[in-house]
Amino acid sequence: MGEAMWFDPGMCLIGGEWVPPMEGGTLSLVNPSDGSEICRIARGRVRDVDAAVAAAREALASAWGGMAAFERGRILTRLGQLVLERVEELARLEAMDVGKPLTQARNDAIALARYCEFYGGAADKVMGETIPYLGGYTVYTLREPHGVTGHIVPWNYPMQIIGRSVGAALAMGNACVLKPAEEACLTALAFADLAVRAGLPAGALNVVPGLGGEAGAALSAHPGVNHVSFTGSVATGARVQAAAARNVVPVTLELGGKSPQLVFDDTDLDDALPFLVNAGCQNAGQTCSASSRILAQRGVYEEVRARMAAAYGALTVGPALEDLKVGPLISARQKEIVEGFLARGADLPVAGQGVIVDHAPAAGAYVRPTLFADVPPEHPLAQEEIFGPVQVLIPFETEEEAVRIANGTGYGLVAGIWTRDGARQMRLARRLRAGQVFINNYGAGGGVELPFGGVRKSGHGREKGFEALYGFSTLKTVAARHG
Repeated sequence: MGEAMWFDPGMCLIGGEWVPPMEGGTLSLVNPSDGSEICRIARGRVRDVDAAVAAAREALASAWGGMAAFERGRILTRLGQLVLERVEELARLEAMDVGKPLTQARNDAIALARYCEFYGGAADKVMGETIPYLGGYTVYTLREPHGVTGHIVPWNYPMQIIGRSVGAALAMGNACVLKPAEEACLTALAFADLAVRAGLPAGALNVVPGLGGEAGAALSAHPGVNHVSFTGSVATGARVQAAAARNVVPVTLELGGKSPQLVFDDTDLDDALPFLVNAGCQNAGQTCSASSRILAQRGVYEEVRARMAAAYGALTVGPALEDLKVGPLISARQKEIVEGFLARGADLPVAGQGVIVDHAPAAGAYVRPTLFADVPPEHPLAQEEIFGPVQVLIPFETEEEAVRIANGTGYGLVAGIWTRDGARQMRLARRLRAGQVFINNYGAGGGVELPFGGVRKSGHGREKGFEALYGFSTLKTVAARHG
């Protein structure tokens, strides 16, 4: 598979140069479709993170720190164009690396370009304001970069999460140190190479692959980092936040979810069905905002069950590059976790399951997408994040009961509402505890412009849209007394 790479995956990008890890060592990158080794990647550690942070500091003190906002925007826009020129190569890398079907990987590459375009256009449009105050004073605010920002991104959506976090941080003038996931980092390295080609000054973006417990831990605890962005599990997010807190550094956390979709009796099921199923099975369910709970009102519950069961029966699972409905999970370890959850659902009725193609390699990390019906709201499968293609159907009678069940987990990332009743739409949008609420849709096509983040155990802070730019900046108030 090496022919698809125009960069050396065994290197780190530090200070504009591709360099081997200082302590040597590599990690195996495994193709989840067949269990084969794709390549070896660099195993960056503490010294590499130190060098990357130092290079970022130097960039802030030189060309990058003194660059006008519109010039930063031009570089990001050029970078977006380079991404578009490499969409097919990037999609193939992501499909091999993550295991997602090729069409989904291609959409992620296009989304990465869109993030670059959006933040390229927004770079010189983040304004301060003047504040009416006492006579003889002029008071105004400035938005300034934090300085060095650390970015720890997961394996499920590398391109999209790099785009929404690194893109916004660069637009605001921060210098970035990126630690991609050790399970899937090829498109992160490819993006870094394209950033250099786009004219990003040395040190403005540095990439250190490696283990989370080594490079990731070093980055989150580094005293030279001024802001940390982390996407991943609740447990790891808590450790990242604790490490950053020792340096009194702000953290943006986008963590897990157990997102519901509420289907009322007046729902247009022809319209809703693709959203109900896709939101749970896209990327084999390995999505923080996956809709793993479908709450259906009694009057429509049996029809929802029958329709979703039929849709599940049509789901085919196989190698990523075959571009079927569902690909493999990221790893054998993740397969074990999901199979453990399926075993915990042995007491529940299975309404529908997908099919793994006969020729799927035995060493691939495949599981059958599974829909459970009549699931009690307190059941572990209705409470815990599975991170696999597993959905549960939960019946409800009243709007009040639906709200209670929907809010009845520790998470609060996304929720969906399906009803034609406009008043109900507005009531529920306010009552559901989630960072995003979608009405008669789910996901809004990705929505680069739409602020994204959660409440409770789903995290805090917002990415995407202009809110991300505010998060990657600090507000300064200037009060001038002039008589």
